[in-house]
This record gives sequence, C-alpha cells and structure tokens, in this order.
Amino acid sequence: MTGTDFPPTGIDFLPTEIDFPPTRIDFLSTGIDFPPTGIDFPPTGIDFPPTISVGGKSIPIVSQGCYFNNTINDDLDSLMENQSLLESKMSGLHKILPSLQILETDSKQLHGMVSFTSTLAENVSSKVRQLDLAKSRVTSAITRVEDVLDLKFCTDGVQTALQNEDYEKAASHVHRFRSLDENVLRMTTETDEGSTLDTSFRLLHEAEEKLRMIVSSKFDAAVHSGDLASIERFFKIFPLIGLHEEGLTKFGKFLSSQLSESSYKTLVLADNINYNDKQANVIYAETSTQLFEAIAKVVEIRQPLVETYYGHGRLFTLMKILQTECDRQSRKIIEKFRHKRDFDRVVQQVQQDSVFHRPNATEKFDPKVLDVLLSEMVLLNTRTELYLRFFRRRAVADIEASKLEEDKKKESVSIVDKFISNCDLSRLMQEIIGSYIMLEEHFMREMVLKAVAMDSTESSSQTSSMVDDTFYVVKKCTRRALSSSSVDGVCAMLNLACTVLEQDFREVLMSRVRKGFPYGFDLSQAYTMVQTSIQQGKIQSSDTEKEKTVFLVSLNNAEASCEYCKALKSSLEDEVRKLFLKCTEQSKAKLQTCLGDLGNVASRFKEVVDFGFSQLSSGAIKPRLKPLVDIFLSTSHNISEEDFTNYEANDPWVQNFIVQIDTMLANFKSTLSSGNYDTFVNHTTSEVTSQMEKAVMKTSFNRLGGLQFDKELRALVGYLSSVTTWTIRDKFARLTQMATILNLEKVNEILDYWGPNSGPLTWRLTPSEVRNVLSLRKSETEGIQNQDKTETKANKQKPPPHEKKRTPDMRVRPGTQEE
Repeated sequence: MTGTDFPPTGIDFLPTEIDFPPTRIDFLSTGIDFPPTGIDFPPTGIDFPPTISVGGKSIPIVSQGCYFNNTINDDLDSLMENQSLLESKMSGLHKILPSLQILETDSKQLHGMVSFTSTLAENVSSKVRQLDLAKSRVTSAITRVEDVLDLKFCTDGVQTALQNEDYEKAASHVHRFRSLDENVLRMTTETDEGSTLDTSFRLLHEAEEKLRMIVSSKFDAAVHSGDLASIERFFKIFPLIGLHEEGLTKFGKFLSSQLSESSYKTLVLADNINYNDKQANVIYAETSTQLFEAIAKVVEIRQPLVETYYGHGRLFTLMKILQTECDRQSRKIIEKFRHKRDFDRVVQQVQQDSVFHRPNATEKFDPKVLDVLLSEMVLLNTRTELYLRFFRRRAVADIEASKLEEDKKKESVSIVDKFISNCDLSRLMQEIIGSYIMLEEHFMREMVLKAVAMDSTESSSQTSSMVDDTFYVVKKCTRRALSSSSVDGVCAMLNLACTVLEQDFREVLMSRVRKGFPYGFDLSQAYTMVQTSIQQGKIQSSDTEKEKTVFLVSLNNAEASCEYCKALKSSLEDEVRKLFLKCTEQSKAKLQTCLGDLGNVASRFKEVVDFGFSQLSSGAIKPRLKPLVDIFLSTSHNISEEDFTNYEANDPWVQNFIVQIDTMLANFKSTLSSGNYDTFVNHTTSEVTSQMEKAVMKTSFNRLGGLQFDKELRALVGYLSSVTTWTIRDKFARLTQMATILNLEKVNEILDYWGPNSGPLTWRLTPSEVRNVLSLRKSETEGIQNQDKTETKANKQKPPPHEKKRTPDMRVRPGTQEE
C-alpha cells in the first residue's frame, strides 16, 4: 500500500549471521558415504529421469521446472514491453479522476431532481384524473338532466303539435325522444320520480304510434288525390319517426304508378303508329327508350330528396321498386314487339330453314325481311344496356358516399350487381340476344350465299361482285352486333363471321381454284381471249376460256378477301376500343381472342392464293417456258469471235425469250390484281431460274460462250426487274455465279473467288456444282484437273470437315468440298 515500506524497515528479512545459501557443505566430514554404497542409483526398473507430458510431448520432470521458468520469463518480458503503455494509461486515469468526482456529484443532483419531478408529476396526474372523472360525471349528470328536460318538453310538445296538426314538429319531438336512452333515464331517476317518467314514456310511445298511423294514412290519401305537395311533405316525415323503409316503399310505389301510366300511354301510341312513319320500324325500341328515360328522370329529381332526408345508402331501396315496375312495363313492350313483328313465327321458320336446308329458294324465309327486325332487336338491347349501366352507376355512387364500413360497402355493391343480373329486364334481353344471334347468323349466311349465286364480273374490275357483297354483309352484321353493347353477342357474331367466311365463302373460292388452270391449245391466244372476255363483261362460249376466266377471277377474289379480312379486323378493333372502353379485363380478353380469329381467316385466304399459283405455275408458266428454254439448249455457246460478233447483231435467243415472257406477263397483267401480278412475276422468275439452271448444266461453253451467256443473263435480269416491284436478283444468284465461272479466262482464276479469297461474296453453289460448271468448259479440261489437284492439296493441310448434306440453296463455306 502507498506510504508503507516493503519490506518493513527494522526487520531483518534474512538473518545476517547465516550465510544463505551456505557457501560450502562438507559432506565428507560427516562420515557418510555419498552417494551411499550398496545402493544402485538410479534404482533399477525405474525410468530416469521421470517424464511428464506437456503439449503432447514427453518432457523429463527435471526439465519441467526449466520449462515453466522459461514460460514465466516470457510472460514477464511481454508485460515489461507494455510497461510504457500501462503507465500512460494510468497517467490518463489520474488526470480524469477529478472530473469523475464532479460527474458523480452532478449525477446525484440530477437523480434528486428527477425523483422530485416524478413525484410531482404523479401527484399532478392523479389530481387531473380525479378532475377528469369528476368532469365526466358532471357532464353525464348534465346530459341526464337535459334528457329529462327534453323528455318532459317532448311529452308536452308532441301532444300540442298533434292537436294543431303540425306533424313535422310532432315528428321532430318523436325523433328527439327516439334518440334518448330510456333504460339509462330510468336508472338515474329517483323512485318518487319513476311514475312521472313512466307516464312520459307511455304518452310518447302512444304519440309515436298515433303519428305513424296519421302520416301513413295522410300519405296514402295524398297519393289517392294526386297531391304532390302533400306526398313530398309526408315523405319527409317518415325517417323522423323511424319508418325509412316504409317511406321509401310507399314513395316508390307512387312513382311506379306514374311510370305505369305514362308507359301505357306510350305503348298505345306505338300500337297505333302509321307504318309510313320513319320510326315505325324501331317503334318498340323507342318505347323502351322512353320508359328508361322516364325512370332516369325520376332518379335524377328524387335522389337529392332521398339523400337529404333519408341519408346516403338508401337510394337503392327506392331504385329496386322502380326497377320492378320497369320489369313489368318492359315485358309488356317485348310482348307487343313479339306480336306485332310476328317474332315467334320468324324464329320458328328460320330454325326450320337451318335444320331442313330447303332446296327450293321460294320456300325459304327472305333474309332481307330480317334486316329491319334485327336492327330493332339490337337497338332494344343497346338502350337496355345503357339504362342498366346508369342504374348501377347511381346505386353504387350512393353506397360509396354512405358511412358504411368497406366490407359492408363491397357487400352492398355485390347485391346491386346480383340484382341487376337477375332482374326480369336482363333475362328478357338475354332471350332477345339469343334469338338475335340465330337470326343474324341466318341472315349473314343466306346473304353470302345469295352474293355467291348472283356473282358477276364488270369490265372495270378484276374481282367479281361476290367479294364486295360478301364483306359488306359481314361488316354490316358484325358492326350491328357491336352496337348491341353485349360482349357475349359480339363474340358470338365474330365467331359466326369467321365460320361463314372460312367454311362458306372460302370453300367456294377453293373449289374453283382447285379445278386448276386448264391447258389450252395456244396459250398466248388463250390469254388474249381471257382479256377480251373480261373487258366485254361476258364469258365466251368456250368452256375452256370460261374456266380460265373463273380461275383467274377467283384468284383475284382470294387475294382481295385476304386484304379485306385484315381491313375488317383493324376497323373492328378500333370500334371495340371505343365502345367497350369500361368493360372488364375478362371481357376485353374475350373480344381480342375473337378478333384474333378473324385475323386467322386472312391466312386461310392466303392459302387459297398460294394453292392457286401452284396450279397456275403448273398449268400456264411451265408449259410456256419449257419450249423457250429448249431454244437456249439448241443455241451453241461454244462459239468463235465471228459468231460472238454475229450474236451481238442478231441475238439468237434472249431477245425472243424476253418478248415471249413479256407477252405472257402483259396478258396476265390485265386480268390479275396488282398483288397477284407481282406474285405471278415472282413465280415466273422462279420457274425461269429453275429451268435455266438445268439447261446451263446441259450446255457446253467456251470463253466467248460464257461471255455471251453473261450478257443474256444480264438482259433477262434487267427485264424482269423492270416489270415488278419485288426484288428478283436474289433468285438469279446461282445463275449469276455460274456465269461468273463460265466467264473466267482461265479455270485457275476460280481461286481468286473461292475459299479464303471469296471476300464478301457468298457462294450459292456447292463445290461439286462449281466443278460441274467448270467442266462445261470443254477446252479447259486440263485446267480443271489442275484445279482439282490444287483443292486436294489445300484440303490436306487441315482436318477434313464432317460430311453434311447440302441443299442447292445452302451457302458453301470457303475451304470445304464434297466427296
């Protein structure tokens, strides 16, 4: 400890008289032998020195002390190394000791202040709680006193108001009485005052019942007399006396009677309308519209009255009563519609026509008669859908404005939706739409068949009349279905339109195209006769020419139908987006799926076009081109300079070939549509290149012959490029590469174009085809052999590629060859 000397002074820690350690011990002076004789040291059978295991190692016990001694020394050395650090830390602690004492003093003071504040706050809060309790009790007492005073005031006031027939004031007294808690008032009054309260309660209950009877009877009397002012007066009193439902029900019945009366008058006028009137064909749709507008007007006028006196969330009660009357009147209108339009007979006859497929046209129901009926049916459903959307919008808006909880609001909205979907008006319209779909299908199918039967071709048109007539009918029917505002009806009509176009109209075109383009005697003459027959607007007597005309016109019809389908889909998509903007996502998905099916019909018409051109190619193009290409085979391309010069002056083949093709294309150009004409040129080009490739591989060439072939090919490509808007040079790629090979001065020059030296050039010819083309240069046989040796040597320098089948159009990679 500080201030104490250690070791203590004055005390000899070790005796000074004793040498320690002893400087000498004379073992010999004792007379004892050391070590003792006769004793084996170390003893036998005992390991010496003894060992101990430390850290997994065996250490002799003698060395154990040294080991621990060294360990302690190491620890001391480590501590001594940190001496300066420890001293600096201790110095820092000594410096902050005064501050810690101050901090301790401040902490004690703070603790005292906090304790005092806590005690004070607890005392204050307890007193505040006591005051709050006292205040609440005083307030409750005041409220009870006021309630008692109000009770007495209401008791006296309601009697006076009833005597004076001031029913509004009496109702306000009853309303105030109804807001009081009768049980609480009885508990807070003294016993001697109980009889007085009982008397007041009895009088007020009697006055309430009496007032209810008076208001109900007065309202009925006002309704009977048609006194609108009194009706509104007593309608406002019902909620004050707790008769919300009864008031709305009575008022709704009164409004329904007015609607019934006005609807009856309108229906009588509809029955007596002059058939020459412009609205005669849609008079029942107009009658329904007037009914819906009358209901909407009533809701518009009476909604503020209901919201003010009955509160939000109760408008639906009134609207249900109005809708019930609307259902009754709508059924009467629909029954009149069915009777006057002979609707049931029309439906039955159309069903029979569809089932029995009557062959005699005179027995069939005229589809034109359906046109007016269908328009009125669609208008009926359109106006109904518009009215039901208004009904839902007003009812849901009133529910959303109420003070109900969110779960209650959602439940109320679902009740509104269920009511609308199950009301009699909705069921009537579902029946109408079901019949409409059947009648519209019959109308569309019969009109399409009539358009096909009355098909004709005008001189100024490359298509026949049935294309325009058919798509006019289909567009009219689908747009009429769109105007019905019924998603299911629109989807059904879109599916039916696809069925009629694909199964009825397309099959007519396919059956005509399937017959093929007939083989004629002289094709150039046949084309001229076809053109003449089209221009004259009539068919020649020749059956062959008639078949050719029918084939070409059908091909144009199929191409036009494909374009009309795309245009119809686009226009319907725009109308769907506008008319069904606020429908559900599920309904939008259904509509898009049906519109997508209409787009698939366009591809089905494209199949007719493709099939027709395959027929036309085999029936007209191939027979016409083959003799022209045969002339190329008979024309020598192993020529001298004199022959080459003579060919320049008098071309032996290509000019005549171009003239013949131009004649053929010109004749077809006047009969084919622009799109089909380009397709015809494309097929002609494909056939030219196919036959020319075969002809080239059968012809011998020399250097000048290859140059002549290159000139002929350029002239042919230039002509065909000028007669179409499509790109046709790609079809001549293989022939162009053949001409390049045949135009080489030496066969070895192929290495400048082949393999690594090909640059951006993509070869369409396989290595074997290149060798075959080179072999056409008969005078260069030796060069070809040298070329083969060069290719073989080059291929030995790298592993052979895997064997792979090549199509004629497959691009050949440089450095590969075929075995």
